[in-house]
Amino acid sequence: MSSTPLHHDSKNDSLPDWLASPAGRYLCAWEQTYLDRAVIDVFGFHALQLGLPALDALQANRMPHRWLACDARPEPWPLGRELLLTNYEALPFPDASLDLLVLPHTLELSYDPHATLREVQRVLVPEGRVVICGFNPNSLWGASKSCRRGFSQVGDFIGQRRLRDWLQLLSFEIESTSFGCYRPAVKTQRWLQRWDWIDEAGVRWWPILGAVYGMVAVKRVHGMRLLSPAWKRALPRTAAVVTTASNTASHTASKGIMSPHARHFVYSLPPEGAQASFEAARQEA
Repeated sequence: MSSTPLHHDSKNDSLPDWLASPAGRYLCAWEQTYLDRAVIDVFGFHALQLGLPALDALQANRMPHRWLACDARPEPWPLGRELLLTNYEALPFPDASLDLLVLPHTLELSYDPHATLREVQRVLVPEGRVVICGFNPNSLWGASKSCRRGFSQVGDFIGQRRLRDWLQLLSFEIESTSFGCYRPAVKTQRWLQRWDWIDEAGVRWWPILGAVYGMVAVKRVHGMRLLSPAWKRALPRTAAVVTTASNTASHTASKGIMSPHARHFVYSLPPEGAQASFEAARQEA
């Protein structure tokens, strides 16, 4: 498995500066709202956010143990938060030990996104959840990157359909997908506000063309049923005799006894040869 060196690189150096721009603040505002809504009802004991310390992805979650992990020393340092420096492709957690992982653009900043997803699958408990935020290549922001007019500092865009296939190969089930940020990535706050009407129109008319998406996936583990060998199968049990009121009535009636549940006397049939003797005795009488 490849390993990410713990130092700054060209991807991470300019990212804080871009997040401080009007487009970056617009992005962070939408993603913070989305993440608060996505993690608030996820329960467990251990949660981890991988990367992007500019967002507090776990602030709305109520798990007792929540950590932030980065592959490089963030600038500025996130005050009041526990920080873990690690490689995304080799997380220092045992198998099936985390209940929730949040990846805000972590795959786009990772050297090996496939290895990062494999680590996420390894450390998650069965039925654990992963929340992923990423840039949508089928958007205005994706078109700008394709034309090399920006976004060189945020890595490669990974489409939600492509990510969905990766997750399904790792036995994840997609629970929900949301899109947002329909305004163009303009450089000034004035022009960004002029485009605020497009957010409402985008949600209604072209929802899958948002600049960013959020995806929630659940780790599924198929169960098994142990079958015993054929020679260990138990012998069939004989049916137990159950005494009921109808059976009791029939038994007493066969002996000439009046049953409380019967409406008349019932006599048992005489044995063979006794019928003639019975008729002869009747005539003599």
